[in-house]
Amino acid sequence: MELVQLLKSNDEAAFNEIYKRFQGLLYVYACRITREENEAEDIVQEVFIYLWDKRTTLMLTDSLAGWLYQAVRYRFFDRLDRRKVRTDHQASLQDFLDQGAYCPDEYLRERELAQLIEKGIAALPAKMQEIFALSRKEQLSHKEIASRLHLSEKTVKNQVHNALRILKTRISMLFSLILLIKL
Repeated sequence: MELVQLLKSNDEAAFNEIYKRFQGLLYVYACRITREENEAEDIVQEVFIYLWDKRTTLMLTDSLAGWLYQAVRYRFFDRLDRRKVRTDHQASLQDFLDQGAYCPDEYLRERELAQLIEKGIAALPAKMQEIFALSRKEQLSHKEIASRLHLSEKTVKNQVHNALRILKTRISMLFSLILLIKL
């Protein structure tokens, strides 16, 4: 714990010592869970960068080793989630391309819906708008957003949930009105 206290006081030598002690062990652990050396190396580096960036506000309830192993595990699962989102988007695009011809009416409706969504996002309170953009446009996790904005994860989760609820309500009403007007 003495190393942690030194780290919190911006001691680079303490950080270097932590790096020397744990880098190899974390790399082996990350290799086991990722089964890919390059990804394991990236994850370990991200964890140490995060450790250095958050050194002054770091709250350790257990040991530093436990925190580091848990951070590697979280990074791995976060990468899996992002990979799944990318795969889902690629599959969706492929489905779209496989369907062939595209109807101009559908294109116009999609554009109108996209505009409604953007207007709905713009009407959200500023902080909720910022959190929503980080979540949906930059695809950051609630934990990453909370860290970046110095908020609790629960606050971020609630803000994203509320934004989705507000957008769903506004967009469904506006879209229904547009469809009625066009009929």
